[in-house]
Amino acid sequence: MRNILTLAGKEMQLYFISPIAYVVATVFLAVSDYIFYSQVQFYSGFSLQARQMQGNLPQLNIHDAVFRPTFLNMSVILLLIMPLLTMRLFAEEKKGHTSELLMTSPLSITEIVMGKFVAVLWIYFLLLVMTLHMPLILSIVTDISWKPLFASYLGLFLMGGVFLSMGLFASALTENQIIAAVISFGILIGLWLIGVSAHNTGETPLGQFANYLSMMDHLDNFVKGLIGTRDLCYFISMTVFGLFLTHRVVESQRWK
Repeated sequence: MRNILTLAGKEMQLYFISPIAYVVATVFLAVSDYIFYSQVQFYSGFSLQARQMQGNLPQLNIHDAVFRPTFLNMSVILLLIMPLLTMRLFAEEKKGHTSELLMTSPLSITEIVMGKFVAVLWIYFLLLVMTLHMPLILSIVTDISWKPLFASYLGLFLMGGVFLSMGLFASALTENQIIAAVISFGILIGLWLIGVSAHNTGETPLGQFANYLSMMDHLDNFVKGLIGTRDLCYFISMTVFGLFLTHRVVESQRWK
């Protein structure tokens, strides 16, 4: 565990030295804030219109009206920018010819993979923490249900774990960071589009299997405020699968 944390600390320092983390954070927060502002504007306009027509304030669910669409749209943004966080993790080591030093170090393959994963997962956690200003600002003017909000953030965090593990796998395949980002993006798009095919195949066995693999459906349950064992197992197992693939790729390259 000590070796994992040491390597994770080194990787985090590299993130803050380079502009990647700052650019990703700026874009993510700017777009997320705009989406949140748009949803608040829609909610305010709808509430005012309903009050004028009915004479009283309607009982609207602010989580479903504001936070649910905001978080679902944030997941799409993360789909686009997460490969930028993971593309350098192994590819940069190979291009800079420092991977040989890493592979011949006393660290095990598992420690190397987990160290890099913990570092980028911590960066992602900080990104989510920086979005807490949205519910905090809204809580000043209205009551907020914090339990479904916690479930939503948990769903985004677990989904990010899947994104990052698959991005780590893509980075281990090549020494070119751009190619790593493209491969990662392709994998994530594939997982995303499975949900579309699930709706098209109906209730057939293939459709049910595709529905289980649909990341969007599992995330939507969390965003609704539902924390289920089925959804937890999906995100955790997909993250472990991505890390397993990364481990196998790195292990095969260690003995070349």
